[in-house]
Amino acid sequence: MGTIHLFRKPQRSFFGKLLQEFRLVAADRRSWKILLFGAINVLCTGFLLMWCSSTNSIALTAYTYLTIFDLFSLITCLISYWVMMRRPSAAYSFGFERLEVLAVFASTVLAQLGALFILKESAERFLEQPEIHTGRLLVGTFVALSFNLFTMLSIRNKPFAYVSEAASTSWLQEHVADLSRSLCGIIPGLSSIFLPRMNPFVLIDLAGALALCITYMLIEIKQHHLMLLVSWIN
Repeated sequence: MGTIHLFRKPQRSFFGKLLQEFRLVAADRRSWKILLFGAINVLCTGFLLMWCSSTNSIALTAYTYLTIFDLFSLITCLISYWVMMRRPSAAYSFGFERLEVLAVFASTVLAQLGALFILKESAERFLEQPEIHTGRLLVGTFVALSFNLFTMLSIRNKPFAYVSEAASTSWLQEHVADLSRSLCGIIPGLSSIFLPRMNPFVLIDLAGALALCITYMLIEIKQHHLMLLVSWIN
């Protein structure tokens, strides 16, 4: 007869195991900066979503999705640190590196779903254009741009850095690289930033901010001409 265990060891739930692994990662000092940026990201995203609601701007909403993508990027970075701390087990003899791949894949899929939502909303607004309030449009743009750049340039995200280095050059990177070569010929000190090719995540942040500034200018010009037309009629 086998041994009878009167008191079995209670098994932890999924969330209990997840909390245990999170404490393991949080105990490492290297992850403190990531956790700090994650907390600031949640706060910044909350303010941006409120400003998106007050301005009724789909462009600012799309740009806010970049800060949400930054949050997924920070989570991927935490998973990368957790993978480095874990040793291969009998069930996972090749290690846990596949979780990094899964995290990057999940982040990119969620970003594509967000892009599809923006395309749907843009098509609806093209047919029925709402009124846009530009009071906090530029403020939200510069807050999101500053945080995105600060996050991308301050934290070394190994999984996404590997993906950006292995990926082929986009058409936007090629055009920016051509302009950067001409600019670096005049100011050689910028070659370490813009050459051989610019970070795609930083580039999309700058391109999105530029598009929002152009959108703000076009809305202001339209409202100015509309006010002139109304005053001329009256």
